This record gives sequence, C-alpha cells and structure tokens, in this order.
Amino acid sequence: MENSGQTKSQFEAMGDLLIRYGLVLVIGWIGAMKFTSYEAHGIQPMVAHSPVMGWMYQFLSVQTFSSLLGIVEIAIASLIALRPLSPRLSAIGSASAVLMFLTTLSFLFSTPGWEPSLGGFPALSALPGQFLLKDVVLLGAAVSTFGEAARNSNRRESFGRVNGLRALPRRSGAKE
Repeated sequence: MENSGQTKSQFEAMGDLLIRYGLVLVIGWIGAMKFTSYEAHGIQPMVAHSPVMGWMYQFLSVQTFSSLLGIVEIAIASLIALRPLSPRLSAIGSASAVLMFLTTLSFLFSTPGWEPSLGGFPALSALPGQFLLKDVVLLGAAVSTFGEAARNSNRRESFGRVNGLRALPRRSGAKE
C-alpha cells in the first residue's frame, strides 16, 4: 500500500465528519421527538427520579418540559453543525452536549434501571438502563467534537479548514 498515510488521513477525516454530523443527527432527531406526547411521557420517569431535573415538574407540565428540552437539543445540534462557519459556536454546542450527556447518564444512578430477575447490578434493564448506556458513546463523540472545534476556534482560516482538510489554498498576498 504505497499511499497508506494519505488513506489513513482520508479515513480519519471521514470518521471525524461522521462523528460530528452523526452527533448532530442524533441530537437533532431526538430533540425533534421531544415535541411528541410519546417522547414526553417516555422520558418522564427518568426526569422525575432525577435530583438534577425532577424539580422541573413542580412548575412545568410533562409536555412543556419535554418541548423546552427539545428546543435546547435542537439548538445544541445546530451549534455543533456550524463547525465550518464558526468553530467557536460549534465548541459551545459540543460543550453543551457534554453537559447534556453527563446529565442523562446520571439517570443510570437515579432511576431504577437494574434488572432484578438477572440479579440486579450490573444487569441493565432495557429501559432505562440499556437505553441510557448509548450516551457513553455520544458523550465521547461530544468530547471529541469539542476538542477539535475548541482547538481551531482561534484560527483565522476556520472557514477553509474543516477536520484538518484545507478546502481552498490561500493565495499569497491575499488580505485577511
């Protein structure tokens, strides 16, 4: 394989794009679902048991809370997607996603999620246990996209450089 260094770079760049925009797709899609009664009532037991978020139901209905959460999730997805235009805004979106996934992962400890018929811990129930476990990978994706966007947020060439690939060569003597 004569060109293996370039091939690896292409695979890494494709992986970076899939991580970033896969994260955007998942967060955005789940955020849009928060406007449905099905999703609002699906998250209700986890939110109600959470010491971090359960108090919200004291003054918000299940649907209102879910809709507000949907707005936040769609905003986070939109910020992460802005990476080609603004690494700084994308870093803010990714940092917000990190906080969001840490919060949802805390539900593993506050919502009964251990399957008693299998002996309890460490056997996870399908809901909420296995459902929430995927957030470990999503948390990793958010940390990764945050690191890349934050590292590049001070570069003037942010529009021309995405995931380490130069989109257009700079002309010598061009004004910045």
